[in-house]
Amino acid sequence: MKDKATGIIIWILGTFFGVGYSPAAPGTAASLSAVVLYWLFFHQFPPLIYLLFLAVIFTAGVWSSGRLARQMGKTDPGLIVIDEICGQLVVLFLVYPSFLNLGLSFALFRFFDIIKPFPIRNAEKFPGGWGIMADDIAAGIIAAVIVHFVLVFV
Repeated sequence: MKDKATGIIIWILGTFFGVGYSPAAPGTAASLSAVVLYWLFFHQFPPLIYLLFLAVIFTAGVWSSGRLARQMGKTDPGLIVIDEICGQLVVLFLVYPSFLNLGLSFALFRFFDIIKPFPIRNAEKFPGGWGIMADDIAAGIIAAVIVHFVLVFV
């Protein structure tokens, strides 16, 4: 019974409650889901709580994505989207939830997550769930630096 429950939890977390089954662009659907959740709820979290929340999502992502990928016999299956959720939420940290700010954050994250320039591509080389999560965190950090630069200086 415990193994079946664990397997269900792995699938729920890894696919972010089924968003990974989106028939078109599951990563984009997950990023958009993260933006909507940030707009509705997460922007209200105090910074320390938000960072702790990110740490929990990251930890759950490493655990669930690594196991789900291994079960599927793939390195980074497209239906695993908890990495996009976490990476998008990295970009959104301390961003005022206006339409323009959320759109810029979404667009830059998707750009860096899809293109994967150096050093983002290298982050995929970590084993298992670490690699699945690391490239999206790297894309999120780079996008966040640009977003915050634009919001402060432009």
